[in-house]
Order: sequence, then C-alpha cells, then structure tokens
Amino acid sequence: MLVKVYAAAVQGIDAMPVTIEANSSRGCLFHLVGLPDSAVKESHERIKSALSVNGYKFPTKEIIINMSPADVRKEGTAYDLPLAIGILASAEEVSAERLPRFMLMGEISLDGSVLPIKGALPIAILARSEGYDGLIVPEQNAREAAVVNNLQVFGVRNIREVISFLNGEAELEPTVVDTRAEFYARQASFDLDFAEVKGQESVKRALEVAAAGGHNVIMVGAPGSGKSMMAKRLPSILPPLSLGESLETTKIHSVAGKLPRGTSLIAQRPFRSPHHTISQVAMVGGGTYPAPGEISLAHNGVLFLDELPEFNRAVLEVLRQPLEDRRISIARAKCSLDYPASFMLVASMNPCPCGYYNHPTKACVCTPGQVQKYLNRISGPLLDRIDIQVEIVPVPFDKMSDTRQGEPSEAIRQRVVAARRVQEERFKGEKGIYCNAQMTPRLMNQYAVPDADGLRLLKNAMQRLNLSARAYDRILRVARTIADLEGSPSVKSNHIAEAISYRNLDRAGWGNT
Repeated sequence: MLVKVYAAAVQGIDAMPVTIEANSSRGCLFHLVGLPDSAVKESHERIKSALSVNGYKFPTKEIIINMSPADVRKEGTAYDLPLAIGILASAEEVSAERLPRFMLMGEISLDGSVLPIKGALPIAILARSEGYDGLIVPEQNAREAAVVNNLQVFGVRNIREVISFLNGEAELEPTVVDTRAEFYARQASFDLDFAEVKGQESVKRALEVAAAGGHNVIMVGAPGSGKSMMAKRLPSILPPLSLGESLETTKIHSVAGKLPRGTSLIAQRPFRSPHHTISQVAMVGGGTYPAPGEISLAHNGVLFLDELPEFNRAVLEVLRQPLEDRRISIARAKCSLDYPASFMLVASMNPCPCGYYNHPTKACVCTPGQVQKYLNRISGPLLDRIDIQVEIVPVPFDKMSDTRQGEPSEAIRQRVVAARRVQEERFKGEKGIYCNAQMTPRLMNQYAVPDADGLRLLKNAMQRLNLSARAYDRILRVARTIADLEGSPSVKSNHIAEAISYRNLDRAGWGNT
C-alpha cells in the first residue's frame, strides 16, 4: 500500500515541504531513498526498537520509502516520527485517513519517546502556509510552534500517542499560547540594570547615544574599569522588540537549537558574547551542516566582543561585510544560504598589552612600539565601521563607595525609545533604513547638515586633532542622534562637539602614533 506522510526540511531560517512516500509489498527488504544523510538512514534501527518496546511489530514486508523532493539532502533525526508513521501506514497498521491533514516531525528514542527537534517555529509557519489543519511535534517544541496562529499544534511525548490519535482511538489536546500577553509581559524584565553602575557618567551617556542611533561602539580602558559590566547592561536600554522582530529572532534561535525548551517567543533583544578563540565559521555561520553563526544569533540585538585585539584577525575581518549589509550569505558547493545579521557591535579592549596606558595612577610598562602594534591588531576598515570610540578611566574611590544608585535603565530607555520614534518617522519612506547609523550619504546631506557654528567647529576639529577622513561621516551620524535625543530638528554646534569627543582612536597622537 502506498501512503504519503508530510514533513519539512529547514534551509536557512525557513522551511520547505518534504513528502515521505512509503510503499509496502511482498518481500523483506528496506529501501530509503531521496538523499538521506547518515542520521536519517540510522532511523531504521531507532524505529524498529521503538515499535518493539511499545508493542508494535515492524512490518515483515518489502518497504520502499522516498523522501521528496529527491534532489534536496535530508539531514538530522527529526524525520524519525514521519518515517515511522509512514512505515506503519503502508502496512495498514495505522489509518491513513488523517495523514493528509497533518505535518509531523520528531526524533524517536529507542523506547519510543519523542525527542525535541530544531526549527519547530519555521516548520509551523510552513504548515500554516501550506494549509495543513495541524502540526504534530515533540511536547518540548509545542509552545514554540504554537506561536503561529490559525494552526493546531499537538505536543506528543511518545509514539503511542501519535498512533492512537491517527487511528481515532484517542484525541490530543492542542497547545494554546497567548502570544501577545506572554510577549509583552516579559519585555521589561532584566536581571542587570544601569542603576548598579557607579560613576562612568560619560560612558553611560555614550552608550545611550549608541542605543538611540543603533551605532556600533568600542570602549577602551584599563582592566577593571567597567567595560564588560556596562556592555552587559546595554540590552536593558535598547528599544523593545516588535512582534515582527521577535518572530524573526526566535526563528534564528529555533533553527540553531538555542531556544530554551518551553519558550514561545524571545521577548528581549539577544546579547551574544563569544570567546576570542571563536572560529570564522562559528562567527558568521555555515559548516558541514549549515547553521547560523554568532552574528545571526545576535540579530536585532547586541554582539559583544570582549578583548577585541585578542580575536583572530581573520575572524574580525569577516565582520566587515555583515556590518554594512546586515545580512550574511553562506555560499558552499552544495547550497547557498542567507542569514539576517542586523546587530549592534559593542567591543571592548585594553589600551596596550599591560593594560595601563593613559592610566591616571599606574605606570604603563609598554614601549610606544608595543602599544602601536597592539592597536594595529584591529584594522582600519573595521574601525571605520565603529561610530563611537570612548576611553574609560577607572572609577575613583569616592564614586565606588557611594551607596546611592545611579539612573535606572528604564529612565534611559524612555529617552532612547523617544529618539528612535523620531528616526522611524524620518525614514519611513526609506527601504531598509530604520536608524541614524544606517544613513546613506544622500540622507546625511538631507538630515545631518550642521549649522554654520557646527560646521566651523567640525572643520577646526578635523584640522587641529588630525581626525581621519572616515571620522567625518561618523561624527555627523552621531551628532544627528544626539540632536534627536534632545528633540532638536537641526544639528547644532554642541551636538557636533559631543560627537567629536567620541572619536578617541582617530586622534593623531593617541597611542603615540
């Protein structure tokens, strides 16, 4: 008997339909075709054991299974459940009447338990778009898939539940998630707050400007000055995720298998902090079985690179194109995938190998050549993509011993959100432009032209501080954001002055260069 069971394959962050055709006839052989990988081929042994343990008999017939489309490679263990149901249905041990109405995915253990899979959310989106009545997935993935409305999602724990449901012997309860209520309830809950940061008012101001305009930022300072502490609190002042952004972010984490079990939607902007030993593939994505990298996992959030010069130079250089395009294309011999990568880069570093160059109380033991060599580990083209460069000095004792709390993140966030609303209104007619950091030269000439006093100040700064030419555009973008925070329709001299102060590494003489 020939039957069809419906499943899906995840490619990039989207899913495509896969039809599993199972045909049984007289004989005793088992054939699995349609470009299955080793994990899919091994499903035969898992299914055989699971059926035996649960009181079912693996059919003693010749079984031929085709996974269509046959020219697309099928990878992973998520096909165990549809393959098992296809085998039983072809042998008429499971009714095929309900099969056209449902999509099935799940890994099966030797005892018949249905184990969680990757990519349940994009699979649920596909199931709805293809017009299926419901989706059967492991119980651990049910809440993730139930985010998709107009689709019944059934979470199962054991293959017996699926067989009983398809045979009409028992019913399954669909998983219901109040997506909006859960999403908005978890948006403002942060474990870290800027109120805990003592001193460093100038740096907190720089991070506020960076959050308001979506600017990349690098912090340079001695060990223990608070660089990592403040970077980890940055998500608490970023604008809340929209439902659309949350859905896209959740899809990426779902495909990568990074979504916590029982989670429906990611409600807070992601914060990724990879170690400096990370490889190029782990950073941008790809691999033998292509998966999103750290820059895609940080999509709509923050990518924090602590101790920036310690990263491999080649790893840092691969960031240049995603920082501009906000997408990463992974091209391999057998496939080509696109992953979104619109993240805010936040980096920190020591000013020199010993860490105490320009320290107010400790002497630096590095030679000028060592300082310069250390700074040269970061290329000019990468620094060119970082709008804000701030120098951090250690917090004095009187600030550290002050028991009063600083300004809370919520107060800063309100100013950031107000500035972002101004930018959304400004760029509503521009495709792909959402914040000041994304402004093109045409938009800068339209919205970021300083007044006469500001232009004179910028000219003097360029000449007297020997600022590089690449600093010009960055200063104007940051000045536009500072003006938005103040509610000013035009860029004035005080906005230019503050923006100039955020270009420390561009100054001739910094690091004895």
